[in-house]
Amino acid sequence: MQADYHLLKKYVASVFTAMGCSEEDALLASDVLVSADARGIDSHGVARLAGYVRLFDNGRLNTKPQIKVLHETPSTATLDGDRGLGLIVAPRAMEIACEKAAIAGTGWVAVQNSNHFGIAGYHAMKALPSQMIGWAMTHAAPLVTPTFSKEKLLGTNPIAVAIPANEEPAFVADFASTAVAYGKLEILQRKGLDTPDGWVQDLNGDPCNDAFAIKNGGALLPLGGDREHGSHKGYGLGAIVDILSGVLSGANFGPWVPPFATAGFMQAGETVGNGTGHFLGAMRVDAFRPATDFTKDMDKWIRRFRSAKAVEGKQVLIPGDPERELEAIRRVEGIPLLNPVVEDLKSLASRFNIDFKLD
Repeated sequence: MQADYHLLKKYVASVFTAMGCSEEDALLASDVLVSADARGIDSHGVARLAGYVRLFDNGRLNTKPQIKVLHETPSTATLDGDRGLGLIVAPRAMEIACEKAAIAGTGWVAVQNSNHFGIAGYHAMKALPSQMIGWAMTHAAPLVTPTFSKEKLLGTNPIAVAIPANEEPAFVADFASTAVAYGKLEILQRKGLDTPDGWVQDLNGDPCNDAFAIKNGGALLPLGGDREHGSHKGYGLGAIVDILSGVLSGANFGPWVPPFATAGFMQAGETVGNGTGHFLGAMRVDAFRPATDFTKDMDKWIRRFRSAKAVEGKQVLIPGDPERELEAIRRVEGIPLLNPVVEDLKSLASRFNIDFKLD
């Protein structure tokens, strides 16, 4: 099915409203979620909508959160998300980070007691209109083994950095610290396909190509796949994200991070902190050098890398290029949805008595 971008956003907002979100929050949550599909990150888009509903059904999601500051300095803050949608809590945290950066030059916000916040890149890019460099990261449920481990102790733990340019589009790096996000496994499961090498291991710690590996006791692998290909670096990145998002914020961390509605499990177990955590930041460019000079140099940087000699049939891309180009197309031509995702959306429409019209 090819869903109209605007109708899809309207539908998703209607589901969040039906769950009890305010109209303002529902529109924001819809924007975050559908932006993932528009940018081609289908694993984190409307395919996750039913998961947020399951969080709500299990009493783990507060649709009317009272987000509050627990601790702050002129350039930092720690927020309590009050079990709200991460899709709502994280933008608020980035707003505070930008406000602090406008005064202090840099702003950093740690978040506890939140939930899954969608794609990290959405939040990092919120700093760009203010001529700031945006940072966003979050930890997630333990689906990932540290190098040489059989135990799942980390999440996919993504990092996003958005850097403004002048005439060129912004540099936007948004990636998991694992070989692949779990949502990509869900897509392969729906298509009945195996995984490429280096994505997962089985319950004995051996490499495998089973898209259902995690549900069968296996795990995702850190970025790099194995030690010979640098998995210790992916493990290190994931650990940094977990410490900043969890240990620093007072949220749960490591194997205690509560699960999203994936991989066949739902209930949170033992806790060592408060909910799920994020870490967001904003750096005002002119706190370091004149912003105009910096963005012109960013243009030079981008153009030089983009013009690099490439192997035959390929082109060197700048982080953010594929997503930006696809978004320009999908906003006009529509967003492709897999049949299982369409069926999930129809089921939600029936449950909440919402008109299902997406094309």
